[in-house]
Amino acid sequence: MYDLSDFKKGLKVLIDGQPYSVVDFQHVKPGKGNQFTRTKLKHLLNGSNLERTFKSGEKFEIPDVAFKEMNFLYKDESGFNFMDQSSYEQVSLNPELVGEAANYLTENLGVKVVFFNDRAVGIEVPKSVNLRVIQTDPGFKGNTVSNTFKPATVESGYVVQVPLHIGEGDLLKINTTDGAYVERVNVK
Repeated sequence: MYDLSDFKKGLKVLIDGQPYSVVDFQHVKPGKGNQFTRTKLKHLLNGSNLERTFKSGEKFEIPDVAFKEMNFLYKDESGFNFMDQSSYEQVSLNPELVGEAANYLTENLGVKVVFFNDRAVGIEVPKSVNLRVIQTDPGFKGNTVSNTFKPATVESGYVVQVPLHIGEGDLLKINTTDGAYVERVNVK
């Protein structure tokens, strides 16, 4: 059983017999009354969102979820396709189940596919990924006094805000938790 204090982003819980993943939460300690937690949850099977408030001390069942290491292969009209490198088993997930993780998927990227009752219901990408810039405007010389950013499109199609010195072809480290630029990766 999980306690409300165990909540963190990505935690899988059963609520009313249905599997959910914690998207966001906020512990609230009002001046009067008991503590409570506001949560945003995503249904693992259909991708719908649920906003709910829980009183402190509530307990949650642990869903029957399993994780399998797989590699992203490609995207087609049926969805996103992944393959287990040891058994060559392939799984296809629709875009609603992949969600924002689609912004970071590149060919052969290793991910964890989430299974609920032997059915693929989502993926977990690494904490950070390296993506190459395919399009960005050039930075202007001398414009380095303030901390200014410009948009850059990376190979997955995701647009991220980067410092002015970043150019096309640069390899960037992107934080998958918030989608932010971390640093430029030096290729040796």
